[in-house]
Amino acid sequence: MDLFEHQAKELFAEYGIPVPRGVVAHTVEQARAAAEELTGRVVVKAQVKTGGRGKAGGVKVAADAADAAGKATEILGMDIKGHTVHKVLVEEASAIAEEYYFSFLLDRANRTFLAICSAAGGMDIEEVAATTPDKVAKVPVSAIEGVDRARAREIAAAGGLPEAALDGSAELIEKLWAVFVDEDASLVEVNPLILTADGRVVALDGKVTLDDNAGFRQPEHEAYADKAAEDPLEAKAKEKDLNYVKLDGSVGIIGNGAGLVMSTLDVVAYAGEEFGGQRPANFLDIGGGASAEVMANGLEIVLSDPSVKSVFVNVFGGITACDAVANGVVAAFQLLAERGESVTRPLVVRLDGNNALLGRKILADAALPGVELVDTMDDAAKRAAELAAAGV
Repeated sequence: MDLFEHQAKELFAEYGIPVPRGVVAHTVEQARAAAEELTGRVVVKAQVKTGGRGKAGGVKVAADAADAAGKATEILGMDIKGHTVHKVLVEEASAIAEEYYFSFLLDRANRTFLAICSAAGGMDIEEVAATTPDKVAKVPVSAIEGVDRARAREIAAAGGLPEAALDGSAELIEKLWAVFVDEDASLVEVNPLILTADGRVVALDGKVTLDDNAGFRQPEHEAYADKAAEDPLEAKAKEKDLNYVKLDGSVGIIGNGAGLVMSTLDVVAYAGEEFGGQRPANFLDIGGGASAEVMANGLEIVLSDPSVKSVFVNVFGGITACDAVANGVVAAFQLLAERGESVTRPLVVRLDGNNALLGRKILADAALPGVELVDTMDDAAKRAAELAAAGV
């Protein structure tokens, strides 16, 4: 989960990391009031989960409250790389002497953590990294040893930060490491990290990505979720512990195992070219278990999407045998009927692997309305796309 800048800074402040004072505003009047509260020059910053806000005109300096209201008028509703600005952060202006870059991230390729530091921070850090990589220090960090004050100072020095900023940067970097580890983050970034005119080192910006896989031990992270931007079907699926992603298509997909489901998306998209460009409507992995409740919940979510015209249930029996999956489908139909949500759109089912023959027999004997059994993945994808095209 990516955090908004203001959320990242609120988290930083909890760890004692210096950040400018700021107030979140959702309206022009709130922005005016925030600027009056902060007094003096302020910066009005678009709150969107993407980079390049400054270059897009989403960060503006305002001289006073009236000017802040004008700047908020310009920014609110703005589209920045496909993200609509619904709120701004009104923040006290900082006297910037120098700008730096710093981040901790997960280095998947080398199976370690990585600290990245550069004295050449700011909006053009990507260009700096591409054209003069020697100005960007990449320092591996041991998960066991971590980062103490001395190690943090070494990282800052490796990034070329000046002597005047080393002590303040080392303290801030040590605290950023605590955020990174304690909050189960996969990225903690500050760009720019600034040295102020009076010699303080401050996190002028903040970007944090939290690992959703650690959500079970970080329940407080739920408060950071952007409910307004969340797809309602994805939110409903999350409540049911389903691994679901909404896509723009007409063929609902249910499978067991992320790899199989990804392959199913490709096969359906390819088969759909023959039938007017039918495409997958979702990614839904029911995992290793296909109980009646799991299957019923999966079908409920997929069929809740009005764009779905057919459903392709693609299961390869392994630890969970195909007969268990078949019984789950049968029971799911019964459960949905009891809920008053009878299945009215066609289902194409392909079962292969452990106990496939028994699973197919169970479904054939059940004679569920609208359910078709197809032996191969390619043929099943083709049939699902054909049925979706007929239902459009």
